[in-house]
Amino acid sequence: MMANPTLRQRQLAKRLREMRAEAGLSIAEVAEQLLCSPAKVSRIETAQRRASLRDVRDLCRLYEVTDPTELMTLAREAQQLSWWQDSEDVGFRPLIGLETEAVEIAEYETTTIPGLLQTEDYARAVIQGFLPRIGADVLDERVAVRMKRQETLHKLSPPRYWVLLDESALHRHVGGPSTMSAQLTQLAELSHLPHVTVQVVPYTIGAHMGFDSAFMLLRFAPSAGVANTVYFDTLAGQIFLEKPSQLDRFEEVLNHLRAAALDPGDSRKRILEQRYVFAAHKG
Repeated sequence: MMANPTLRQRQLAKRLREMRAEAGLSIAEVAEQLLCSPAKVSRIETAQRRASLRDVRDLCRLYEVTDPTELMTLAREAQQLSWWQDSEDVGFRPLIGLETEAVEIAEYETTTIPGLLQTEDYARAVIQGFLPRIGADVLDERVAVRMKRQETLHKLSPPRYWVLLDESALHRHVGGPSTMSAQLTQLAELSHLPHVTVQVVPYTIGAHMGFDSAFMLLRFAPSAGVANTVYFDTLAGQIFLEKPSQLDRFEEVLNHLRAAALDPGDSRKRILEQRYVFAAHKG
Protein backbone atom coordinates (compact mmCIF):
# COMPACT_ATOMS: atom_id res chain seq x y z
CA MET A 1 0.00 0.00 0.00
CA MET A 2 1.29 3.44 -0.90
CA ALA A 3 2.16 5.68 2.04
CA ASN A 4 -0.21 8.52 2.87
CA PRO A 5 1.76 11.65 1.81
CA THR A 6 -0.26 13.95 4.08
CA LEU A 7 0.53 11.80 7.09
CA ARG A 8 4.19 11.50 6.12
CA GLN A 9 4.45 15.29 5.79
CA ARG A 10 3.03 15.78 9.27
CA GLN A 11 5.20 13.02 10.73
CA LEU A 12 8.26 14.66 9.24
CA ALA A 13 7.22 18.10 10.50
CA LYS A 14 6.78 16.74 14.03
CA ARG A 15 10.19 15.07 13.97
CA LEU A 16 11.90 18.20 12.71
CA ARG A 17 10.25 20.33 15.43
CA GLU A 18 11.41 17.87 18.08
CA MET A 19 14.96 17.76 16.70
CA ARG A 20 15.25 21.55 16.66
CA ALA A 21 14.04 21.69 20.27
CA GLU A 22 16.57 19.02 21.29
CA ALA A 23 19.30 21.02 19.56
CA GLY A 24 18.28 24.11 21.54
CA LEU A 25 17.88 26.25 18.43
CA SER A 26 15.26 28.84 17.59
CA ILE A 27 13.52 29.02 14.22
CA ALA A 28 15.45 32.22 13.48
CA GLU A 29 18.77 30.52 14.25
CA VAL A 30 17.95 27.59 11.99
CA ALA A 31 16.92 29.94 9.20
CA GLU A 32 20.18 31.83 9.55
CA GLN A 33 22.18 28.62 9.23
CA LEU A 34 20.19 27.44 6.20
CA LEU A 35 20.23 30.88 4.52
CA CYS A 36 16.45 30.96 4.26
CA SER A 37 13.60 32.86 5.86
CA PRO A 38 12.24 31.94 9.31
CA ALA A 39 8.82 31.65 7.64
CA LYS A 40 10.07 28.77 5.50
CA VAL A 41 11.35 26.86 8.54
CA SER A 42 8.09 27.51 10.39
CA ARG A 43 5.96 26.33 7.47
CA ILE A 44 7.99 23.13 7.14
CA GLU A 45 7.65 22.45 10.88
CA THR A 46 3.87 22.98 10.76
CA ALA A 47 3.42 20.85 7.61
CA GLN A 48 2.21 23.84 5.62
CA ARG A 49 5.09 23.36 3.21
CA ARG A 50 6.69 20.18 1.94
CA ALA A 51 10.33 19.84 2.89
CA SER A 52 12.55 19.07 -0.07
CA LEU A 53 15.18 16.35 0.16
CA ARG A 54 17.81 19.10 0.26
CA ASP A 55 15.98 20.79 3.16
CA VAL A 56 15.94 17.56 5.14
CA ARG A 57 19.58 16.82 4.33
CA ASP A 58 20.65 20.29 5.51
CA LEU A 59 18.54 20.08 8.67
CA CYS A 60 19.96 16.66 9.52
CA ARG A 61 23.47 18.05 9.19
CA LEU A 62 22.59 21.02 11.38
CA TYR A 63 21.03 18.78 14.04
CA GLU A 64 23.94 16.31 13.77
CA VAL A 65 21.75 13.35 12.83
CA THR A 66 24.07 10.39 12.25
CA ASP A 67 21.64 8.38 10.13
CA PRO A 68 19.13 10.49 8.18
CA THR A 69 17.69 7.52 6.26
CA GLU A 70 14.31 7.45 8.01
CA LEU A 71 13.81 11.20 7.68
CA MET A 72 14.79 11.17 4.02
CA THR A 73 12.30 8.35 3.45
CA LEU A 74 9.55 10.42 5.09
CA ALA A 75 10.44 13.34 2.83
CA ARG A 76 10.29 11.18 -0.31
CA GLU A 77 6.96 9.61 0.69
CA ALA A 78 5.54 13.06 1.50
CA GLN A 79 6.13 13.98 -2.16
CA GLN A 80 4.16 11.05 -3.56
CA LEU A 81 0.76 11.63 -5.14
CA SER A 82 -2.52 10.25 -3.82
CA TRP A 83 -5.90 10.62 -5.50
CA TRP A 84 -6.86 13.73 -3.52
CA GLN A 85 -3.73 15.62 -4.54
CA ASP A 86 -4.97 15.90 -8.11
CA SER A 87 -8.06 17.70 -6.82
CA GLU A 88 -8.84 21.27 -7.85
CA ASP A 89 -10.06 21.78 -4.28
CA VAL A 90 -6.55 22.56 -3.06
CA GLY A 91 -7.56 23.62 0.44
CA PHE A 92 -9.14 20.28 1.27
CA ARG A 93 -6.14 18.13 0.29
CA PRO A 94 -4.54 18.06 3.78
CA LEU A 95 -7.91 17.39 5.42
CA ILE A 96 -8.66 14.43 3.15
CA GLY A 97 -5.27 12.94 3.88
CA LEU A 98 -5.95 13.20 7.61
CA GLU A 99 -9.51 11.84 7.35
CA THR A 100 -8.26 8.67 5.69
CA GLU A 101 -5.96 7.90 8.65
CA ALA A 102 -8.01 9.11 11.63
CA VAL A 103 -9.37 6.56 14.10
CA GLU A 104 -11.96 9.04 15.38
CA ILE A 105 -13.53 12.16 13.90
CA ALA A 106 -15.72 14.50 15.94
CA GLU A 107 -17.38 17.34 14.06
CA TYR A 108 -19.55 20.30 14.99
CA GLU A 109 -21.34 21.92 12.06
CA THR A 110 -23.39 25.10 12.31
CA THR A 111 -24.88 25.73 8.88
CA THR A 112 -24.71 22.71 6.56
CA ILE A 113 -24.82 18.93 6.65
CA PRO A 114 -21.18 17.76 7.02
CA GLY A 115 -19.38 16.87 3.79
CA LEU A 116 -18.92 13.21 4.81
CA LEU A 117 -22.72 12.83 4.98
CA GLN A 118 -23.85 14.88 1.98
CA THR A 119 -25.76 13.62 -1.04
CA GLU A 120 -24.39 14.49 -4.45
CA ASP A 121 -27.16 17.02 -5.20
CA TYR A 122 -26.77 18.68 -1.81
CA ALA A 123 -22.98 18.89 -2.20
CA ARG A 124 -23.40 20.44 -5.63
CA ALA A 125 -25.80 23.07 -4.28
CA VAL A 126 -23.50 23.90 -1.34
CA ILE A 127 -20.39 24.31 -3.52
CA GLN A 128 -22.24 26.32 -6.15
CA GLY A 129 -23.78 28.55 -3.49
CA PHE A 130 -20.37 29.26 -1.96
CA LEU A 131 -18.72 29.77 -5.39
CA PRO A 132 -21.44 31.16 -7.69
CA ARG A 133 -18.99 31.77 -10.57
CA ILE A 134 -17.46 28.29 -10.50
CA GLY A 135 -17.06 26.58 -13.89
CA ALA A 136 -19.12 23.48 -14.65
CA ASP A 137 -16.08 21.20 -15.02
CA VAL A 138 -14.52 22.36 -11.75
CA LEU A 139 -17.86 22.01 -9.98
CA ASP A 140 -18.23 18.43 -11.23
CA GLU A 141 -14.68 17.63 -10.09
CA ARG A 142 -15.24 19.06 -6.62
CA VAL A 143 -18.49 17.17 -6.19
CA ALA A 144 -16.76 13.94 -7.27
CA VAL A 145 -13.97 14.51 -4.73
CA ARG A 146 -16.51 15.11 -1.96
CA MET A 147 -18.29 11.87 -2.84
CA LYS A 148 -15.00 9.95 -2.85
CA ARG A 149 -14.14 11.39 0.56
CA GLN A 150 -17.13 9.56 1.94
CA GLU A 151 -15.49 6.19 1.25
CA THR A 152 -13.69 6.79 4.56
CA LEU A 153 -16.92 5.97 6.41
CA HIS A 154 -17.48 2.75 4.47
CA LYS A 155 -14.04 1.15 4.48
CA LEU A 156 -13.24 -2.05 6.37
CA SER A 157 -12.05 -0.25 9.51
CA PRO A 158 -13.80 3.14 9.46
CA PRO A 159 -13.16 5.88 12.01
CA ARG A 160 -15.58 6.50 14.84
CA TYR A 161 -17.58 9.49 13.57
CA TRP A 162 -19.53 11.72 15.97
CA VAL A 163 -21.46 14.66 14.53
CA LEU A 164 -22.96 17.54 16.48
CA LEU A 165 -25.29 19.29 14.04
CA ASP A 166 -26.96 22.61 14.67
CA GLU A 167 -30.69 22.38 14.04
CA SER A 168 -30.53 25.26 11.56
CA ALA A 169 -28.81 22.97 9.05
CA LEU A 170 -31.99 20.86 8.92
CA HIS A 171 -34.12 23.85 7.94
CA ARG A 172 -31.90 25.72 5.50
CA HIS A 173 -33.21 25.33 1.92
CA VAL A 174 -30.15 24.06 0.05
CA GLY A 175 -30.97 23.00 -3.49
CA GLY A 176 -34.74 23.00 -2.97
CA PRO A 177 -37.27 20.69 -1.24
CA SER A 178 -36.40 17.55 -3.24
CA THR A 179 -32.70 17.92 -2.52
CA MET A 180 -33.34 18.55 1.17
CA SER A 181 -35.77 15.66 1.47
CA ALA A 182 -33.23 13.25 -0.02
CA GLN A 183 -30.42 14.72 2.09
CA LEU A 184 -32.28 14.37 5.37
CA THR A 185 -33.35 10.84 4.45
CA GLN A 186 -29.70 9.91 3.87
CA LEU A 187 -28.62 11.65 7.06
CA ALA A 188 -31.11 9.61 9.09
CA GLU A 189 -30.06 6.38 7.38
CA LEU A 190 -26.34 6.97 7.95
CA SER A 191 -26.99 7.72 11.62
CA HIS A 192 -27.88 4.02 12.00
CA LEU A 193 -24.32 2.93 11.12
CA PRO A 194 -22.68 1.46 14.24
CA HIS A 195 -19.66 3.77 14.00
CA VAL A 196 -21.68 6.95 13.30
CA THR A 197 -23.45 9.09 15.91
CA VAL A 198 -25.50 12.13 14.94
CA GLN A 199 -26.82 14.52 17.58
CA VAL A 200 -28.89 17.59 16.76
CA VAL A 201 -28.12 20.73 18.76
CA PRO A 202 -31.63 22.25 19.11
CA TYR A 203 -32.56 25.91 18.87
CA THR A 204 -33.90 25.77 22.41
CA ILE A 205 -30.50 25.60 24.10
CA GLY A 206 -29.84 29.20 23.01
CA ALA A 207 -26.30 30.55 23.20
CA HIS A 208 -23.63 27.93 23.90
CA MET A 209 -19.86 27.36 23.84
CA GLY A 210 -19.70 26.44 20.15
CA PHE A 211 -22.32 28.77 18.72
CA ASP A 212 -20.98 29.80 15.28
CA SER A 213 -17.58 28.04 15.41
CA ALA A 214 -17.81 24.96 13.20
CA PHE A 215 -14.80 22.65 13.50
CA MET A 216 -13.55 19.08 13.25
CA LEU A 217 -11.37 17.19 15.73
CA LEU A 218 -9.39 14.29 14.25
CA ARG A 219 -7.72 11.71 16.48
CA PHE A 220 -5.02 9.26 15.41
CA ALA A 221 -3.61 6.04 16.76
CA PRO A 222 -0.40 6.55 18.77
CA SER A 223 1.44 4.50 16.16
CA ALA A 224 0.57 7.10 13.48
CA GLY A 225 3.26 9.41 14.83
CA VAL A 226 1.20 12.59 14.40
CA ALA A 227 -0.65 14.80 16.85
CA ASN A 228 -4.43 14.92 17.14
CA THR A 229 -5.63 17.87 15.10
CA VAL A 230 -8.42 20.44 15.09
CA TYR A 231 -9.45 21.64 11.64
CA PHE A 232 -11.72 24.48 10.63
CA ASP A 233 -12.37 26.28 7.39
CA THR A 234 -12.53 30.07 7.05
CA LEU A 235 -12.74 32.60 4.24
CA ALA A 236 -9.07 33.24 4.87
CA GLY A 237 -8.17 29.57 4.42
CA GLN A 238 -7.96 26.28 6.27
CA ILE A 239 -6.54 26.20 9.81
CA PHE A 240 -5.00 23.23 11.62
CA LEU A 241 -4.28 23.31 15.37
CA GLU A 242 -2.24 20.73 17.30
CA LYS A 243 -1.16 22.26 20.62
CA PRO A 244 -2.59 20.38 23.64
CA SER A 245 -4.01 23.59 25.13
CA GLN A 246 -5.86 24.27 21.87
CA LEU A 247 -7.18 20.72 21.64
CA ASP A 248 -8.39 20.87 25.25
CA ARG A 249 -10.53 23.91 24.46
CA PHE A 250 -12.25 22.22 21.52
CA GLU A 251 -12.67 18.98 23.48
CA GLU A 252 -14.47 21.01 26.15
CA VAL A 253 -16.81 22.45 23.51
CA LEU A 254 -17.60 18.98 22.14
CA ASN A 255 -18.38 17.61 25.59
CA HIS A 256 -20.62 20.60 26.31
CA LEU A 257 -22.52 20.10 23.05
CA ARG A 258 -22.89 16.34 23.52
CA ALA A 259 -24.52 16.96 26.88
CA ALA A 260 -26.79 19.73 25.56
CA ALA A 261 -27.83 18.11 22.27
CA LEU A 262 -30.72 15.74 21.67
CA ASP A 263 -29.79 12.09 22.13
CA PRO A 264 -29.23 10.07 18.92
CA GLY A 265 -32.76 8.65 18.86
CA ASP A 266 -34.47 11.99 19.36
CA SER A 267 -32.06 13.55 16.87
CA ARG A 268 -33.07 11.04 14.21
CA LYS A 269 -36.71 11.79 14.97
CA ARG A 270 -36.09 15.54 14.57
CA ILE A 271 -34.29 14.94 11.26
CA LEU A 272 -37.16 12.86 9.89
CA GLU A 273 -39.77 15.37 11.05
CA GLN A 274 -38.07 18.05 9.00
CA ARG A 275 -37.63 15.61 6.12
CA TYR A 276 -41.42 15.19 6.00
CA VAL A 277 -41.82 18.97 5.81
CA PHE A 278 -39.58 19.15 2.73
CA ALA A 279 -41.17 16.04 1.20
CA ALA A 280 -44.60 17.69 1.43
CA HIS A 281 -43.33 20.62 -0.66
CA LYS A 282 -41.61 18.64 -3.43
CA GLY A 283 -42.69 19.16 -7.01
